[in-house]
Amino acid sequence: MYSQDYYSKLREKYWAYEENDPKALVYVNQYIKKAKSEKNYSELFQAYKDAILYSENQKMIYADSALIAAKNSGNNDLIGDGYVSKGAIYYFNQRKFQYALEEYLKAYEYLKDSKNEYLKYQNIYHIGVVKSYLGYYDEALSIFNECIAFFEPKINGDIKKNIIFNNTKGYLNSLHQAIICYQMLGKSNQAEKLLKTAETKIPKTKDFYLETSYFTKSLGVSEFKKKNYEKAIYYFDKALPELLKVNDFTWASYIYFYKGKCYELLGNRNLEVENYRKVDSIFNENKFILPELRSNYEELIEYYRKDNNHREELYYTNQLLKVDSVIASDFKHLSSRVYKEYDTKMLLETKENLEKTNSYSKLLIFICLGIITTLGIVMYYRIRKQKNIQKNYNDLLIKLQESNNTEEAQPVVKTEAADSGDKNIKFDNSIVEKLLNDINTFENKQGYLEQGLTLKKLAEQFKTNTSYLSQVINEYKGSNFNTYINVLRINFATQKIYHDKEWRKYSIEHIASAAGFSNRQSFSNIFLEQNGIRPADFIKKRIKELEDQNQS
Repeated sequence: MYSQDYYSKLREKYWAYEENDPKALVYVNQYIKKAKSEKNYSELFQAYKDAILYSENQKMIYADSALIAAKNSGNNDLIGDGYVSKGAIYYFNQRKFQYALEEYLKAYEYLKDSKNEYLKYQNIYHIGVVKSYLGYYDEALSIFNECIAFFEPKINGDIKKNIIFNNTKGYLNSLHQAIICYQMLGKSNQAEKLLKTAETKIPKTKDFYLETSYFTKSLGVSEFKKKNYEKAIYYFDKALPELLKVNDFTWASYIYFYKGKCYELLGNRNLEVENYRKVDSIFNENKFILPELRSNYEELIEYYRKDNNHREELYYTNQLLKVDSVIASDFKHLSSRVYKEYDTKMLLETKENLEKTNSYSKLLIFICLGIITTLGIVMYYRIRKQKNIQKNYNDLLIKLQESNNTEEAQPVVKTEAADSGDKNIKFDNSIVEKLLNDINTFENKQGYLEQGLTLKKLAEQFKTNTSYLSQVINEYKGSNFNTYINVLRINFATQKIYHDKEWRKYSIEHIASAAGFSNRQSFSNIFLEQNGIRPADFIKKRIKELEDQNQS
């Protein structure tokens, strides 16, 4: 009884300190020393958890110590809590989602049968955050709504009490994440409804200034979507100081990006670029970025391209490649682990529970079997789709090889002899020959890569009229003007992707732009129509082909 009273009084001495305030560690270290001397591992675990809260630069060291103490205690709840604490540091302080997910999944194994509902929902919340980051907003929203339902009934009472305090934090964080999901899903009404709820529920004390900033940031996003750009900037500027104070660089970069978008739409190019560059500074320092912010670099590349600043354009092009690499690495690892280690286990555990119940539950087993069958069918069609992609890739390689056997790659639609004897041409051969020469020069100089090229513009370049040019293209190229240009552009992009390893690093948007297309979707559709395979699949197959060749 004396020891327990000693621990309680020590905690009272430092509990009022703010997070990351090292002055609290004077008392925390006394707590650690006392618990060690008594080999009281449950109290030692709590002491190290408190040290995590108040330490500035040694959070992970204290988290490892807390986990050792938890394992020495033999208490599964404490061990699970220890893994959640490590995951939270990876997630919040370092934004290393891959490492964070590993810790959450370890915690799940210890907490799935726990009677401590708070710990279970704390861990489930963090897995929901990973799903949200991956873009599985519907699935994440389901988790956050479940967490809201759990935490909300437990937030009423004296906020100074530890249980009420922790549940309020859990409730507000779940509310914030649900708002993010609604905003990403385009459900603005539901998001604004939760923002109003948050305004009435959040305590007006300094312990909740950070949560207040998160909701203020979300208000800014809401105003942005309503095109109230100046009001959005007001909310962003109001939210930013607290986020910078705790070094929450993720949401700070998010705010800078949306401020940049606001200034872009308000026509202030200088402030637009200034905020976009701040996003890049944060990425350089932390090697993390939300997928939603990827277009930050496309905006900077376009800005410096128009400004003829090739040095900056090249820099941000390289930065975009790094961003794509980070996002792709996270997505490949996280999506696989969250499916195999969480979703599948949840499904199997549900199945095991159903098998122990009555005939009503058996109906649910059939539903599960139906889901599994559906997944099997989906996998079958996916495999068949992959086979078709491989076949179309092989066919395209044959076309490329035939083209490469000639001295120079020729367009698919070949120019016929300039003999209009059997052609439906109503004007002089001299005009035809002149236009065919102009077309040949145009193709050799890759004039078709110009964006926004029209029949009228090309006719003006050739110093002719659109009627003559259209007839020559139709008769000698065997297609209308738009088809002719698209064939040349797709051939160019196909050759570049196949031969140039740098092109295989570019995004589809970048390739489309370089090939003269104004948007990704039309490029992808025309590439598929002409080559029988989408550009993204062609890039993947080419990379795999080269890797296999290097290994053999």
